[in-house]
Amino acid sequence: MKKFLIACTACLAILTTSCGISRHATDNRNITQTEVVLAKKNYKVIGMVSGESSQNYWLGIGGLSKKSLGESAMSEMYKNANLTGAQAIINVNITYKNKYILIYNGATAIATGTIIEFTD
Repeated sequence: MKKFLIACTACLAILTTSCGISRHATDNRNITQTEVVLAKKNYKVIGMVSGESSQNYWLGIGGLSKKSLGESAMSEMYKNANLTGAQAIINVNITYKNKYILIYNGATAIATGTIIEFTD
């Protein structure tokens, strides 16, 4: 009886745990590329902006692809930026976070960037 109780407790502990993975995109798939030369001090940093997109998968089915999940996060970031005049977003990075619980996978993409404004 004692071995059965220990085995049931171990199985329950394994079934209720989850794993999480986080990684940064190392390639640049940004289709809104603009070449900005920041050789002179003709700009000022306004601040940071971010956007987030999440999706749920059950047994690996459902939701958006990784590429469209990142693009949705970038779209949300640009919407949150409220750019005006001579402002631009530089240093755009996308971070992907996955959470696994048995047959469930929750994926989140977070896009961050720096808003600058040109003064000259």
